[in-house]
Amino acid sequence: MPLDRPALIRVLAKTPGASADGVGDVHSVLCRREAPAFQRAAKSGEDLLVACTQESRLFLELSEQTEGAPSTNERPIRFVNIRETGGWSRDGAASTAKLAALIAAAQLPPPEPVATVSYRSAGRCLIIGPGARAEGAAAMLGDKLNLTLLIDGGELPQAHERVVMRGRLTYLTGWLGAFEAGWESTNPIDLDLCTRCNACIAACPEGAIDFGYQVDLGRCKAHRDCVAACEAAGAIDFNRSARIDEGQFDLVLDLGSTPACAIYEPPQGYFHVSGEAELAQAVLELREMVGEFEKPKFFHYEQRLCAHSRNQQIGCSACIDVCSTQAIRSDASLKGKTAGRGRGAVAHPKAGIVVEPHLCMGCGACGTVCPSGALSYGYPRPADLGKRVRTLLGTYAAAGGRDAALLLHSQEEGAASINALGRAASAGRAHGVPSRVLPLSLWHSASVGLDVWLAAFAQGANQVWVLVGDSEAPQYLQALSEQMAQAQAILHGLGYAGEHFRLITASSVSALDDALRAPAAQGVAKPATFAVQSDKRGTLELALAHLLDQLPQTFIAPDAIALPAPGALYGGVRVDGSKCTLCLSCVGACPSSALADNADQPQLKFIEKNCVQCGLCQTTCPEDAIRLEPRLLLADGGRARTRSRVLHEAPPFHCVRCAKPFGTLRAIENMITKLAGHAAFQGAAAERLKMCSDCRVVDMYSNPNEQRITDL
Repeated sequence: MPLDRPALIRVLAKTPGASADGVGDVHSVLCRREAPAFQRAAKSGEDLLVACTQESRLFLELSEQTEGAPSTNERPIRFVNIRETGGWSRDGAASTAKLAALIAAAQLPPPEPVATVSYRSAGRCLIIGPGARAEGAAAMLGDKLNLTLLIDGGELPQAHERVVMRGRLTYLTGWLGAFEAGWESTNPIDLDLCTRCNACIAACPEGAIDFGYQVDLGRCKAHRDCVAACEAAGAIDFNRSARIDEGQFDLVLDLGSTPACAIYEPPQGYFHVSGEAELAQAVLELREMVGEFEKPKFFHYEQRLCAHSRNQQIGCSACIDVCSTQAIRSDASLKGKTAGRGRGAVAHPKAGIVVEPHLCMGCGACGTVCPSGALSYGYPRPADLGKRVRTLLGTYAAAGGRDAALLLHSQEEGAASINALGRAASAGRAHGVPSRVLPLSLWHSASVGLDVWLAAFAQGANQVWVLVGDSEAPQYLQALSEQMAQAQAILHGLGYAGEHFRLITASSVSALDDALRAPAAQGVAKPATFAVQSDKRGTLELALAHLLDQLPQTFIAPDAIALPAPGALYGGVRVDGSKCTLCLSCVGACPSSALADNADQPQLKFIEKNCVQCGLCQTTCPEDAIRLEPRLLLADGGRARTRSRVLHEAPPFHCVRCAKPFGTLRAIENMITKLAGHAAFQGAAAERLKMCSDCRVVDMYSNPNEQRITDL
């Protein structure tokens, strides 16, 4: 790499937490000729960071073989890739600030451990598919797994070595260690009882039975010679009704032409295989899937913030719509009853959603689209990710870097694309990752959204790009595009010129190379120093406050910025005063306390900052008087968003007996009109509709001979 060694040493020595003694030299062939330098560092006992990932195995072995060096279990060695991400680029000699930023971020302590989700597999495996393929796969798995075959056609071998069922799969649910399957069998021959003696085949005059040991009912002429031939085994019964069987399994190998589990991201333990190469890989993985396994619990859920449902009315369903594993579902109608399966299932009475952690694969898209922050990503937590972003940007700027473009990518597919670009650049076939582009690896590229993007921009990122692969779920791409449209609308509305957010698809090395050389946009004059909060809306408020404070010169902020729908996280509410009766159903439905009443007079009040645009008020309103207005209110320097304002008010109705105000004039008049023809509300009873609750009771008991209507 064409490194500026003296400059890099000076910059690294000034990195927070580093010392000049710890940055004595920058090595060229540390993995070979200069290996003793690594061994000396290994024996020092200090934390060790190696800026090379290609030879990580060699360095780990060297450390273990170095006398006096702590075990890597006691003091893990960390690695950071500065070669493909920057050094192997035509900008390599000018990448000092970038490399310092990558090294500084890599020195941060690892995030705190998160809770885990457990799986237990005893090796009970269901194989679904044609007979020959299923038997072939079973031959490769039979020595490790307890197999059951559910076949849908084809011949069977003569030897009856394992449990074989024939039928039509009716359902398949679950995950690794907890699959449940059901299938329907309508054929007269029960394969579980069949001994494959072939007597039925020889006896059938129509040849309606083959070596698949099932009767072709279209050819059978009801001679029943096969029944007589099978008398000893009793496997053939033409009077048998359709049978429904079911079973529990730990693993599923699906060899059918179409997957039985037809979701974009199938559960762990389920493999759908179409080709022989895929079958070999699936077999290798299945053989190792016996025992106990753990994975991180990727999400954190705050029921009190959820805007999915109230009173069985559906509002926001963004998390359900975006989940590619169907790990999130609505249980709004259960009124708080415990729902779901599995020890980790989460049920919430008010929110009406259930999140099954065993199905969650950690994409984080649910937290990205959640408007309230009720669902947030926990691997890593927002605060840990925010610290890494701030360290990258801060070190880059302190080292003299300009116009930083933050490139968020997945740690597998995205990292592979960046590595391929770096290798092409080393051979002179590409430009490589530019010096201003700061790659940041994530578990999944969909796990970060508007709050972190705007925070990064406020903290000095000129642009934020998200790198996705060709295999991403379409709902992820749509969600990220909608979030970027929101973020871009906000920055354009605040006067920042250029394209600040982009979704980059790594379809080829050349396409990625071109995309990363996009021109810079207009950034903030003074970067922010705030930390990303665990509360999504809190982070957004900090970012917006800084951006309003750092508006481009001569730009005057508008009173409001219109935000595109769907996906808006901010907005107002419009109330049609000609329809609204101030029943306040919307107040009871609002999950974020954006809508409120007034205890002293009939009023509907609103705080726009709190509104998450979930739509619960709109779906709950019995008069269809409410409409959402996606926007970001900026009037009075943004302070108008934080103040309560009256959306609608009406004169109160006064009790005809004591003159105390109760209800609204329009509501009482509507009620009197609707009940005017009802037999129970005539005469004195009709007059009581105009009384407050206290006077109504007094009036009823002062006229004991009248029918008492107590439930109005």
